[in-house]
Amino acid sequence: MSQQIVVTDFYEICISGTIAILTDEYSEAKTITSTTAEDALKQVLNMQPDLIITDILLPEKHGESPQISTGIQLLQTLMKKYPQLNIMVQSEYINNLIQIKSEINEHQGGFVLTDKSFSQAEILTRVKWSLQGLTHIKDIQENCTEIEIKPEWLKLLKLAFQEGLQDRAIAEHICVSERMVRHYWDGLQNALNIDCEELKTQGKNLRVMTEIRAREMGLIN
Repeated sequence: MSQQIVVTDFYEICISGTIAILTDEYSEAKTITSTTAEDALKQVLNMQPDLIITDILLPEKHGESPQISTGIQLLQTLMKKYPQLNIMVQSEYINNLIQIKSEINEHQGGFVLTDKSFSQAEILTRVKWSLQGLTHIKDIQENCTEIEIKPEWLKLLKLAFQEGLQDRAIAEHICVSERMVRHYWDGLQNALNIDCEELKTQGKNLRVMTEIRAREMGLIN
């Protein structure tokens, strides 16, 4: 039986390019394409593919704007529902996968990263790794400082910079004291190598600099 592959990307030109690369090595493979997270989930459910190749900059549905958070949610859903599924993320935004690195490490199927700028030979190599059920996420480590990302820090960043909440509101939202929220900030800023005292001396906004550094690290979208 020929292999079955789902290719998901918001840009049709990227889908065409990926299929052209696959055709050279997997001419007998059946490929199905999608441009939204919703369609990708339906195709995986109906097709039970050997591999899904997907970007993480995706819209949830047709007519919506693509968001990195949508692609990350798609991956989380796929890993939860289909723990044996082989996944290859082909994206310019692989840094952002540091947000779900622990979930990736626990995934039982293959999970491989590739950048769209990679050569055809390198992409085919990583497709092969994916189909073999291998995990290769070293690119996250190469592009990001290797730090332990605590779940409470990610929640803190989301509430502060994606929902615009201040510390008191954050504390109420996650049912902790404001003092604990400040403790989370201290731990996060230390992990990000942010010198709080130096920034204060320079008259720079600590919250703004934390957001900038977190976005550089891919901790928030």
